[in-house]
Amino acid sequence: MDKIITSLQERKKSPTRLTKNSKLFKTIIAAIQEKKGSHIVSLDLKKIDEAVADFFILCDAGSNIQVKAIARNIEEIIERDCEERPYHIEHGDQWTLVDYVNIVVHIFQHEQRIFYNLESLWEDAPRSEH
Repeated sequence: MDKIITSLQERKKSPTRLTKNSKLFKTIIAAIQEKKGSHIVSLDLKKIDEAVADFFILCDAGSNIQVKAIARNIEEIIERDCEERPYHIEHGDQWTLVDYVNIVVHIFQHEQRIFYNLESLWEDAPRSEH
């Protein structure tokens, strides 16, 4: 967790603000859905001054294999369709983070998502289910 927090704090948010209608946002959601990620939620952090990104996208995976498959699929599809590469990827068996600066994707095994409960840390952010 400390390693993830440090990597997020060290980079700078892009001055270009994204919306849910951006190609990057929509493509990330589609890539997660393609690999059967569940409980997909986006948190709109744009109005929170301390936020490190415009959006967090969170999803559940049923196993460490699915966590890796979802992360790999996001990376491949975004590079192909949006011509963007992640700023940083923090791989883990139970939680993987894929950082596109303005959008940070968190792929959790269910127990880890409950344990870290990121949604409650950012409860002031508008939440959307996908």
